[in-house]
Amino acid sequence: MKKMALALALISVGMFVYAQANLPEYYPVSGKWASSGGRLYQNDESARLAKANIPALQDSEVMIYEFDARYEGGAEDGHGGFGLHIFVDTAHNSASWGAGKSYLIWLNYDETPQNKNIQPGLSAQLYRSLSNSQMELVESFDMNDYADLLTDENLAEPVFFKIIADASTGEIHVYDPTTEEEVYYVLNMDENNLPITGKWVVLRTNGMKMSFAPAQ
Repeated sequence: MKKMALALALISVGMFVYAQANLPEYYPVSGKWASSGGRLYQNDESARLAKANIPALQDSEVMIYEFDARYEGGAEDGHGGFGLHIFVDTAHNSASWGAGKSYLIWLNYDETPQNKNIQPGLSAQLYRSLSNSQMELVESFDMNDYADLLTDENLAEPVFFKIIADASTGEIHVYDPTTEEEVYYVLNMDENNLPITGKWVVLRTNGMKMSFAPAQ
């Protein structure tokens, strides 16, 4: 089993350098990304396709992704989301809807979603990315039972995320960050394209500002 935390770094004078030991490079593609105080910030709340490519070899049967995320503003208009593409085969260096062949785990707040299969309010989705311009919705989950937690006080604190993906069976376990119990949601990748490997993960936001840090 390979354990991989999202590793973040500082970009300076057009060159990708290490911000500190054990933080490899990230490649900002769209949005306004900057590193400060050990966190990676996406500072453009208007960016709909903000993303950063992170090199990460994913060739083990079971992968563990751990990071924390903190809301920094921008969803006051009733819409915002962020997520993580996993098992990305190739990095695309411009704004795009998809991310090569991969899967996107997405947390979304949208009071008026355009897709009738996505619940209004707080929801989570699994998308299969077929190319940089084509994605399909695999599953959508109503998360409005947690909407009462979206207070100013709670949103000011980082939320720890743990995701375990089995590249052989296609099961993805997304652990509930609101409890210390081993409670998780099960998402399922398409069994027809298993086992799956990847060379990148892609961190992205839509319509709001966020910051991220590796798990401690």
